[in-house]
Order: sequence, then structure tokens, then C-alpha cells
Amino acid sequence: MPLSLGNSRTIAQESGEKWAGAVGLQPVIPKSDRLLAPAYTLRYPEGAASSFERPCGTGLLKRALLLAALATTLAGCSTISGWFGSDKPAAKPAELTEFKASASLARQWDAKVGDAGPYEFSPATDGEAVYAAGRDGKLVKLDLASGRELWRGDAGQVLSAGVGVGEGLVLVGTPKGELLAFNAADGGAVWKARLSGEILVPPVVSNGVVAARGNDGKIALFEARDGKQRWANSRALPALTLREQGHLALGDKALYAGNAGGKLSALSLVNGAPLWEANIALPRGSTELERIADVIGPLALDENQVCAAAYQGRVACVDRITGNGTWARELSSLRGVDMDARFVFAGDDHGSLLAYERARGGNAWKQDKLRDRHLSSPVAVAEHYVAVGDFQGQIHLINTADGAFAARGATDGSPIKGIMIPLKSGLVVQTANGGVMAFKIQ
Repeated sequence: MPLSLGNSRTIAQESGEKWAGAVGLQPVIPKSDRLLAPAYTLRYPEGAASSFERPCGTGLLKRALLLAALATTLAGCSTISGWFGSDKPAAKPAELTEFKASASLARQWDAKVGDAGPYEFSPATDGEAVYAAGRDGKLVKLDLASGRELWRGDAGQVLSAGVGVGEGLVLVGTPKGELLAFNAADGGAVWKARLSGEILVPPVVSNGVVAARGNDGKIALFEARDGKQRWANSRALPALTLREQGHLALGDKALYAGNAGGKLSALSLVNGAPLWEANIALPRGSTELERIADVIGPLALDENQVCAAAYQGRVACVDRITGNGTWARELSSLRGVDMDARFVFAGDDHGSLLAYERARGGNAWKQDKLRDRHLSSPVAVAEHYVAVGDFQGQIHLINTADGAFAARGATDGSPIKGIMIPLKSGLVVQTANGGVMAFKIQ
């Protein structure tokens, strides 16, 4: 059965492959950091991670009760408590095993910013400094080499996403849909703009423009110099979506976006018009839970292709110009992809990390000894490694040649949910408790 692309092109399935939603497989109910955002307004107290967010008319209570009843009947799935903010793993995580280290992770410095609360925050760098933010509105600039604090600012309100860095700006988002821009030099406020939905992924900035998305299906592009909106692109959302959003990636002529419903799209930087749309996943199943197939997490780009992964779908790469499929492999992922010179890296929704050949998609190796440890997005680092964090704040450095563990490093014991910054010979990580730390690979 082929995987169809948005413009009638197809990616052939490998012989004998079956979709994750095939008969006999139960859908996995997302855990606490993978919460559903159905298309209905059912809000919990401020800060709860499990808000249902698109308004509807009558039938709301009936709908909510139906979903709850359905969820409780799914034997063998993650517990429903994960929907309502519990940080306890629904399945027993794999115990960490001993291994013969071929490298080490040496902590160089550490700093502190506000905790993440129910959100995810990722640090960013401009090559000279590290910028980080927390839920309480605090922002900090740290010297990349030493960790010395250069300035500390306050947005004056709750933040829900960040940070994006570029064009002399530090960018964060709020639960109310405000996009806030600060001066990277001194932390002063520069401009603010508004989207119509909660901002849950870091804004991106490059080539004089800033892109951000809300959780209501709208993506907007702004002028970096003054925050003036250039265009907005809206799309209808499926009845149920994951709370996690697809990240954005800026190219020289297009903005790439992973979307709910399994779509990967390229939008013109000039006017926001769709240049192409590809299906990374095709929703399948008889229930709305089974049909969730969202492209979420970071995208990976090179000069020729853009790669993405979907929950209950596939990991795939398509041509950046045409959207033609290069290759696709069955995978259910919650944390997106990264790539190096040889491989595309993706984690599945049970905590296994896989490497695929960049050109043809062949599976080079699979590391499955981190099962159900709630891994962060994979990050290719220092040419020979890929790194992931877990729910106990452990950083796992994996050799890209064979998938073997190379080193392990501890942070502050709280989950690593955001995207780590890869450096030439190390990385920077931000934890859920607000720890910001730099490690050197030796």
C-alpha cells in the first residue's frame, strides 16, 4: 500500500510493512508530556497541561464523557492519569545498564532559570552566548564559554515556549498567544505581536523574518525589525490532536512546518501560500484516538531534503523544492528528528532510538535499552554522536557508527524535555527544573 503525497506522488511501502494502527494493535494514550488537545473547550486550572482547546457548541459534556469512557476501556495502554498532569511514568522505565564508556561528558558550567511547569523550554545560542527562559517569565543570557550571567530579564507574564534567537532578537511565546521579542544585547523589550492560539513551540528567526505558530492551526510570519505581520496561514485541525506541536524550520525561500493530520508543508516566505504538502502519515483506524497522526517535534533540513516524523505514522524525507518523497519508514514518534552527514535520527514512542541512512532510509541500527524513559528529541553532536535526555535528567551519548552507548552524564535529576544545543565538542541542556548546563565531550 503506497503512502500518498499531497500532489499525487507516492512513497512505496517496504514489502510486508504494516501501519501502527493495523488490526490487533492498541493505540497508546499519550503520557503526561504527550497530552491530547481535542477540538473542544474543556479547560482545567491555569497551568494544567491537559486543556481541550477549540470551542464548540452543544454536546461538550457528552463528548468529554464519551472520550473518558473510551479511554478507560483501552486495556494495556498508558494510564489516564497521564492526561491530567501526572509526571509518573505509565510504564516501568528501563533500568540503566552498565557499559564500557568510549567517551565522557564533563560538566563545564551550570546556571538557573525558571522552571518549565507544564511546558517545554529549549535553550538557544548565537555562537557566543546561551539564552534560556522559564515559565515564570524570566529570561537569561549566559556566556557560552564560562556560563557567566550577562543579563537577566523578566517578561512580566507567564511564558509557554522559547527560546528563538537570531537577527539580534530573543523570542518567546505565551499561553495567550503573544510573541515577545527582546534585544539580545541587553534584554530590553523590542516588540510584541499576537497570534490567536497558545504558543507551545519555539519561534524561529532568520533572514529578517520571525515565524511562530499557535495551537489553533495558525502560523504567522513577522518582520524581525518591527514585528509587523507579513502573512498568516490557517488550517483546519482534526477532531483530536496531540498537545505537542510540529516545529517550524526556515529555509531561504520557504517555511517548513509539521502539522496535525500527518502533513508536512512548505509555505512561501513571500505570502504564505502553500508550495507543496506531503503526507508523512495517513490517519487510520475506526476511532478518533486511533486516527491521531500528527507530525510533531523538530524537523531536519539539508540542502536537498527536509525530514520529519509522525505519531502513529512514519519517519520520512522529501525533496525541499518539490515535496517529492525520497524515502519513508514506518515509525510512531513523539520527538521529531535530527540528522548528521550520514544518518537521520528518530526515537519511537517507546523510547528506542533509530538511525536511518540519509539518502535511502535504510535502518542502520536501533538502540532499545532506553525503553519508556521519556526521551527528548535526538541531537546530532560532535560528528560522531547523537544525544538524548530522559525523565531523570540523564544525558545519553550514543555512537552513531553502531548505536552503542558512548557516555552518560547527570544533570539535576529533573526531566529533559526541550531540545539540547549541539556544540562542536559538547552540548547545552535545559531541564524541567530550570537548570541550564554545558557539557564537554572528552
